[in-house]
Amino acid sequence: MKSGELRVPTAIAVTSADMALPAQDERTMPAVVLTGLDRKPLDQALTELHTLTEQYGHVVVVCSEAAPEPVVRRLYTLRSLLESDRIALFRPALPPLGIAVLARQLRQLASCDLGPGVLASAGRLLTHYIHAGAVLGSVAKLDRVPVGLKAHARSWMPGSQFAVLAHPEPQLVKVAPDVTLKGPEFGTWMLVAKGQLQSDWATGLGTRWGVHGLRETPLPAESPAWWGTGRLIEFCGYLADLSVLYQLVTSVRQTSCHWCGIDVIGDRCVFCSASPPASGPPRALEPGTPA
Repeated sequence: MKSGELRVPTAIAVTSADMALPAQDERTMPAVVLTGLDRKPLDQALTELHTLTEQYGHVVVVCSEAAPEPVVRRLYTLRSLLESDRIALFRPALPPLGIAVLARQLRQLASCDLGPGVLASAGRLLTHYIHAGAVLGSVAKLDRVPVGLKAHARSWMPGSQFAVLAHPEPQLVKVAPDVTLKGPEFGTWMLVAKGQLQSDWATGLGTRWGVHGLRETPLPAESPAWWGTGRLIEFCGYLADLSVLYQLVTSVRQTSCHWCGIDVIGDRCVFCSASPPASGPPRALEPGTPA
C-alpha cells in the first residue's frame, strides 16, 4: 500500500441479520449481511458479491455449521464462479451465538492495521478464547456434544434441564443450584440469548465465572437446529476489549502464504487454503500478559 493511501477495512460478512450483533465499541465495523443468498437469482447474487469484493478488496464470510444447506451451497458456488482468492469462507465448530460473537470480534479488529490474511486467520486463533454453551430443556436430539445414556434417560423426565458447554471443552451436567461448568481462566464478558426456556441458571453461571458484565441478545434463528431443541438459553463468554484482541493476534508470528503471497498467521491460508511451509502452530500471549 502506498504511503498516505487510505486502507479500506476488510469486510466481515454474516449470512443473516441476527448474526450481526450490535457494535461492541465505537471502532467496531458494521457487519455485511448477505441476506437471501439461496432465494436470489444466481446472477444477482454473483454481481452483489463481486461488487462487495471490489469495494472492500477482501471479504471474510463467517458462517455457522447450522446455516441452511442451500445458503452454504450458494456461498461455495459463488466463490467458485468468481474464481476469487479474496473471499474466505470460515465455518468454525461454534454454536450460532459463538459465531456471532466471533464475527463481531473480527469486526472490531477490522478497524486496526491488520492485513486481510492476518485478520481472516485471526478467527481460528480467537475461537480458542470463546466459551460457548447453553442451558437445554432436552438433550434427546443433541449431537454436537457427547451425551451419555443416563443424560438421555433424564432428558425425558418432566422439568429436567441440562447445562452444556460445547466449546472449548465439551461438558454436560444436570442443572442444580450447586452445579457449575468449568469456565475461562481469564476475564470475560457474557452474552445470553433466551429461547423457549425459563431458567436463571445461565445468569448465575456468569456470576460464578466472575464475568465483567452480562448482556442479553435475541436468540439466533439457527440455534435450535444446532442444539436440537428450541427449549434453550444460549450463552457465550468472550473477550470484549479490542486492545486484548489485538495483542493476541499480533503476538503470533506472521508468515507469507507460498501460494497467494498474502500474510497470514497459523498453519493455513484462509483465502486459498494453502498451508505455509515450515510454519508452527499459532502461539499467543495469555490475555493480560505484557507484550
